[in-house]
Parts: sequence; C-alpha cells; structure tokens
Amino acid sequence: MKKHQSVRKLVFAVGIALLSVTAVSAQEQQTTTESGLKAKFGIKGGLNLTNLYVNDVSDEHMKAGFNAGVFAKLPVTKGFSIQPELLYSLKGAKEDYNNFIQGSGEYRFNLGYVELPVLAVVNLAPNFNLHLGGYAAYLVNANIKNVNGNGNIEGASDLNTDNFNRWDFGLVGGLGFDIENFTLGARYNYGLSHIGKSGNLSGELTKDSKNAGISIYAGFGF
Repeated sequence: MKKHQSVRKLVFAVGIALLSVTAVSAQEQQTTTESGLKAKFGIKGGLNLTNLYVNDVSDEHMKAGFNAGVFAKLPVTKGFSIQPELLYSLKGAKEDYNNFIQGSGEYRFNLGYVELPVLAVVNLAPNFNLHLGGYAAYLVNANIKNVNGNGNIEGASDLNTDNFNRWDFGLVGGLGFDIENFTLGARYNYGLSHIGKSGNLSGELTKDSKNAGISIYAGFGF
C-alpha cells in the first residue's frame, strides 16, 4: 500500500475510534501557571512533504517544502477547542530525470499558497490531541526549478498563476503533542480541488491533479 494512503487511513481511523472512547475523560491542556481554560495565540512552522495526485496518492514524486505562520487555539469547553491558522505553505511535486545531455537531477514544481486551516482539536489526554477539519488556500506564486544531482539549482522559471485555479480546498487530519506552551504535531492534508486550468500548457499538464501531503510542525503559544 502506498505511504500516503497508509498515513491517511491511519489518521482518520484512529480519530474516529478515539473520539468515541475519550470524549468524557479528555482534558484541556493547561500549563503549570494556568488555573483554567485560556485562549492561546502563537507561531508555528515546519516541513511539508507533498505530491500531486489524480486518482490514487503515491509517494513516487514527493517533494519537500515548508509551512510557517500563526495560529489561535480557542477553547469551547473542557477537552475541545477550535484552532484557526494562517500559513504560507509551499506544496507541489518533483520529477526525476537522467539523460545524456542533462545528466541526473530533478525538476521541482512549487506551488506557494496562503492557507487557512480551521480545525477541531479534541484532547485525548492532557498533553495529546487529535486535529480534524478542513482548509482553504489561495495560490500566490508558482515556479519550476531544475536541481542537479549535487543539489545545486541550475535554473528556475516562474509560472503564471492565472494558468492555475487560484483557490484550493481540502481536508486535514492529524495528531498533536503539547509540552507547556510548545506544541509538536503531524497532519495529513488531502486536497479536493483540481489545481490546473485548460487552455494553456502548464494548466493542461496539471488540470486533473490535486494537492496532497504530510505536514510536520512545531509551534509556541502565548
């Protein structure tokens, strides 16, 4: 089974099972200096491992990127919070090549989004939580980079963002771990929107593709 498929199924299966078992006993995470529920605001950032898919998600062309931005954790009741975020998230995919003229390397197709995830956060234990929700994202830049076998960039071409659908929507699921005001976590992002438009080369090549990937992050709340 493909890596992305396994991660996606694991996150959502664990989520459904644990929600029913822990809803009564879950506790809202508090630091040692807090006496009750408190809204938190913070910064976060980390690593994206992303790909583009048509039907089934495969890790064959997975590309590294990053995510960075701000978040708010707004408690609704003990054990349950709403967490909106505003991020810059670099997604896309890569394609390896090996030929006589160019040698070996890869083309990296980069899509930069301003992204707004909104997540329901359920505490499974005082320091451990489940995240489920969705995201909306707006494409702000796109490019292709040629990276040789030594990791050096040999060329880069900006792409016209009007050749792509500027809005992207999808589902998010993951797990987080809190240590005082620090948070660590991992999520799977599953895009539901086609990224390309017909009528141009770059759009035609990607018009049936959707975003997918894993995000690993660290953050600090205030």
